[in-house]
Amino acid sequence: MEQQIEFVTNHLEFVTNHPFLFGALVLVLILLAQNLLAGGGKLSIDPQRATEMINREEAVVVDVRPIADFTKGHIINAVNLPVNGLKSQLGRIEKHKDKPIIVTCRSGAQSTGACKQLRTAGFEKVYNLSGGIMAWQSANLPISLKK
Repeated sequence: MEQQIEFVTNHLEFVTNHPFLFGALVLVLILLAQNLLAGGGKLSIDPQRATEMINREEAVVVDVRPIADFTKGHIINAVNLPVNGLKSQLGRIEKHKDKPIIVTCRSGAQSTGACKQLRTAGFEKVYNLSGGIMAWQSANLPISLKK
């Protein structure tokens, strides 16, 4: 019993001595919970599965990075729709609404929000490339430098 009281006392002391660190921890936990509840993880795919979908199901890759990053290397035949103007450019991929859409960014974080926007706009088969272009390159998959 004394050990439990000491444990609680130590943690309370830490919280009172480091309110900013504790606040940051709470914020990170809330954001993680929000991401999980929003379904960010359930429709994520790895680079291997993305390759299968591109080859077998004619999936369309949407890269939401800024054009400067896109031109440094992207998945072959990817469509660049930067996340800051995504809503206004959805017409460019409207004809692919019946195909799977694989959304990628640098690390997979921004593309999660873009996936949500696409689903809201009526795209049903939307998948987030887990780990983004960094995971794609780590898997030694090809990239293109063409616009």
